[in-house]
Amino acid sequence: MKFLLKLLLTALAVIVLSSILPGITVTNYGTAFIVAVTISLLNVFVKPLLIFFTLPVTIVTLGLFLLVINAVIILLAGKLVSGFVISGFFTALIFSVLLSVFRSFLFSLIKEEKNKHL
Repeated sequence: MKFLLKLLLTALAVIVLSSILPGITVTNYGTAFIVAVTISLLNVFVKPLLIFFTLPVTIVTLGLFLLVINAVIILLAGKLVSGFVISGFFTALIFSVLLSVFRSFLFSLIKEEKNKHL
């Protein structure tokens, strides 16, 4: 149940960010949900491989290369999901940073509600 709620909140963040950022296009709400699922799957399966293969660069840049990896994940999602268009790498980089911020904020609201019931 909590996983589905996180996917819905991520889809909401994708829709909000696509309306704010000028290089992102999402055709409808269903596409936003598919983007959320795709990003989650890419984060689980592809991101660890990318981190492993780019570990020396990540260490030299003190972890800042992880922002590039997040942008690559967003670009991959753009290639995999029809109806989700990203204009370029810089747009994907900004989108990934803002998506992380939005998700952190929204997921913290879920945690607060859980603590209120205890």
